[in-house]
Amino acid sequence: MPTEHDMPNFVPEYDKPDSPGLHMNFDNTVSLYHVVAASDDFETAAQDIFALLKQAQDEFPDWPRVLYLDIEGHLDEKGRFENDFVEFQQEFLIAAMGKFFTALALPIVSVVNPNPQSNDVPDSLRLQAPQAPLPSDTSWPKADD
Repeated sequence: MPTEHDMPNFVPEYDKPDSPGLHMNFDNTVSLYHVVAASDDFETAAQDIFALLKQAQDEFPDWPRVLYLDIEGHLDEKGRFENDFVEFQQEFLIAAMGKFFTALALPIVSVVNPNPQSNDVPDSLRLQAPQAPLPSDTSWPKADD
C-alpha cells in the first residue's frame, strides 16, 4: 500500500478541458487535451500529441503537464480498443512518453508519474515499424535515459 512518501511532490488538480488544445490552469499546470479521430492512425495520433507536447514546453517551459485523451472509434466488434490503440496508450503514451507528463488521463487508465516530469523534450519524434531494428546512433530513448 502506498504511503505519503511514495507519492510525487505535486499531484495536479484534474479538470479535463472543455475543448481540445493547450490550456493553462489556475494551479500553474498545463492541460493538453487531444481527441484521436476515427480516421487517425497510430502515427498521426502520436505526431499530433508530440506536437502538442512541444507546444506546451515552448509556451509554458517546465510547467507540470497533464495529458487528457479521448479516442473516437478504433473499437473492435466487442467494443474494446483495437490492438493499435491499446498499444498506443500503454506502450507509446505511458511507457515511452509518460516521463514528459506529470499525469495522463487516458481512456484505459489514468496515471500519475511517480517521478519528476522530464522537460528535456526531443526536437522531433521518429516512429518506425515495431520489428525494424533501431538505428544505434539516433535511437531514442537512449539506453542511459
